[in-house]
Amino acid sequence: MLDVLAGAAERLNVALGLLGAAYEQLDERTAEQLEDGLFGPVQRAYGRLRRTHSEFAGRHELSLHEFPPAPQAAPGHSVHELLEDAIVETAEADDELGTLQDTLLPVEVGDRELRDGIAEARSRIAPVPDAARRLLRTFGR
Repeated sequence: MLDVLAGAAERLNVALGLLGAAYEQLDERTAEQLEDGLFGPVQRAYGRLRRTHSEFAGRHELSLHEFPPAPQAAPGHSVHELLEDAIVETAEADDELGTLQDTLLPVEVGDRELRDGIAEARSRIAPVPDAARRLLRTFGR
């Protein structure tokens, strides 16, 4: 379970790096939309997953995962490419967490905080793909 949480958190961390790179290429108004609709929710979900991971590991005396800083996106990518890649990373993180929930393993472990952390992270990132697509539609206008 900890590996799934860490993997999903790492995907969100990659998405944060991509969104940060996209932010740098945008005008002030559009950058604010990206921050409010995409970066903020992903950042809060990432923080929630990290906290859920570390608290669960602590309660069960398991080793902690080291989370590196968000990676830098490769230079030369357009905002469109960066946002599309962030959508993919966010969706993959959500899929990983959903698959974990579907196994009912978090229920079997009997750890309510773990279940709540997964659910909260998923609820925070659920609107991100649609918000990113809405933002992408504004380009070229």
